[in-house]
Amino acid sequence: MIEYNEFHTLENVMVPMRDGVRLATDIHLPARDGKPLDGPWPVVMVRTPYDKTRLGDQASIVRLRDYTFHGYAAVAQDCRGRCQSEGDFYPFLNEVNDGHDAIAWIGRQTWCNGKVGTIGTSYNAQTQSSMATTNPPHLASQYVSQGYSNYHRTRTRTNGVFNLHRFEWFLRMAVEGREANADPVLKAAIEDMRDHLYEILRDAFPIREGQTPLAGAKTYECALFDFMTKAEFSEYWRHPGLNLEPHYDSYKDVPVTWLGGWFDGYSLDTVRNYQAMSTRKKSPQFLVMGPWPHGMGQESKTFSGQAYFGESAAFSTVEERLRWLDWTLKGLDNGYAKRAPVRLFVMGGGTGKALKGPRHEHLIGGTIDHGGSWRDEQEWPLARTKLTPYYFHSTGLLSPSRPEAAVAPTTYDFDPHDPVPMLHIPGKRWTDIGGPFFRAGVSFHQRDHASNEHGKNHLPLSMRQDIVVFQTPPLDRDVELTGTTDVILYVSSSAVDTDFTATLIDQYPGNSDYPEGFALNLSFSIQRCRYRDSYEKPQLMKPGEVYKLQFTLPPTCNVFKSGHRIRIDVSSSLWPEWEPNPNTGASPGRYRRKIIATNSIYHDEKHSSHVVIPVIPAREPSSVAR
Repeated sequence: MIEYNEFHTLENVMVPMRDGVRLATDIHLPARDGKPLDGPWPVVMVRTPYDKTRLGDQASIVRLRDYTFHGYAAVAQDCRGRCQSEGDFYPFLNEVNDGHDAIAWIGRQTWCNGKVGTIGTSYNAQTQSSMATTNPPHLASQYVSQGYSNYHRTRTRTNGVFNLHRFEWFLRMAVEGREANADPVLKAAIEDMRDHLYEILRDAFPIREGQTPLAGAKTYECALFDFMTKAEFSEYWRHPGLNLEPHYDSYKDVPVTWLGGWFDGYSLDTVRNYQAMSTRKKSPQFLVMGPWPHGMGQESKTFSGQAYFGESAAFSTVEERLRWLDWTLKGLDNGYAKRAPVRLFVMGGGTGKALKGPRHEHLIGGTIDHGGSWRDEQEWPLARTKLTPYYFHSTGLLSPSRPEAAVAPTTYDFDPHDPVPMLHIPGKRWTDIGGPFFRAGVSFHQRDHASNEHGKNHLPLSMRQDIVVFQTPPLDRDVELTGTTDVILYVSSSAVDTDFTATLIDQYPGNSDYPEGFALNLSFSIQRCRYRDSYEKPQLMKPGEVYKLQFTLPPTCNVFKSGHRIRIDVSSSLWPEWEPNPNTGASPGRYRRKIIATNSIYHDEKHSSHVVIPVIPAREPSSVAR
């Protein structure tokens, strides 16, 4: 294959959209002797709100322009209202038509051979998928990493609850927005909000419209309040920029690789997108799920939080994307077409010992050797999955046996002023690239520590009075769970509205490094009670009345080794992942008061709270000829 070692860049080409707004676009072309070569070339495109000139700053990620060395034209575009582009920025919605118009414009250029492939992570994945719902011309393939399917369910709102990550994200975006860059005083004021994010979320949330520096960046404030207050599912949330699910059928039928991480906030979206598209489209669809949290470049790491997965966990998206583009845009027979459609990293199987040394000592307690390996599959969910109910018992037992006695529920007080903390990497500022939101919730030992900004003590979280633990006896064999876990709770409350959470944990037995054991969180979610039956027509609760809640934990793929326990923690908050419920029934995003709710979980014969876990039967060892 011919490789080129020069490139020629056309900077800030202003590409017109259908309404006349022009978007700043950098075009990188293969070159020789300082001059662009004629081509035409297949094109790699990224559309981003994070400044097109930064694409590839991280050493683990290929710079977009480097694709020119492999015979591609590479195009990077600032989203509407961001950086050098014209117009006003409103997240997600404009990317549908703008992406369509951008790719149509590229297809008309003499340096394009008519085939365009898109790549990108997070928001840069959203720009791909939302555009694809318009069946754009010239789109030939996509590599979608950690992208959305439904923002009403994930990373903006989750089962009726506002994701506080989105508030921090708006501050981060606004401080680099056009208004702030034009007004140093406004920029300093928004930066000060970010510097005091912890105090705002703890003591002053929800903020009020027009009463903070965000009022000076009106489009950002408007979008933030839309996301905070539009809690009911409405036509707003059906827009293809916010929700792919109603638009799967109109999604262009092209090859797509869907890449996600077990600890990424979009893991449920990734597997659902693959499942929907693989059954609807004729073009090949691939799913890759590894042991990674959210963020560009995380795939190259061998650990997440405090869990080390072995050197094989590292995944080169640089190499994989290039192979993907060579196959889908150039038609090269490089073996990609023969790969299994699903590739999963199966976590677990390690020694459970603490790993020491410079690579591991950045975390309190070091890094636990959790282990794991890659495995190919043919479908998602796995056809051999055995969905198995495990019931909650008043003793704290988690068991396949249903409860028989009529026992009293387990009751606790949920105080929204003292929510259950999520643990994260200590010693870093809240304003570091997403603060704790990109670090919280990944695989940490569920024990509080003083370096956790929102922690209180050095005790296991399970000792809190507002966390109810249900766990199996030590397992007598290895048990693999691969898939999503359904949570069915029978609950009551003294409040007219409250939340319930569930966390799936691999509970290690004690050893010399972790005498009390190690509680490795794998998956978690939340459900707001007023949306128990409908997200379009919420209903408040009657205090003391028993209600059924059902929600789904994001997928995982983990082997619980013999001697470990499968553990489910139930509570009513996980902070700062989600906004604590004020328990008053007040309008979302508009309340001022918070009260304590007395919440109950029922686990009797009539109200048998339980989880349905995706057990993967052990494969029979192959017979060996004698």
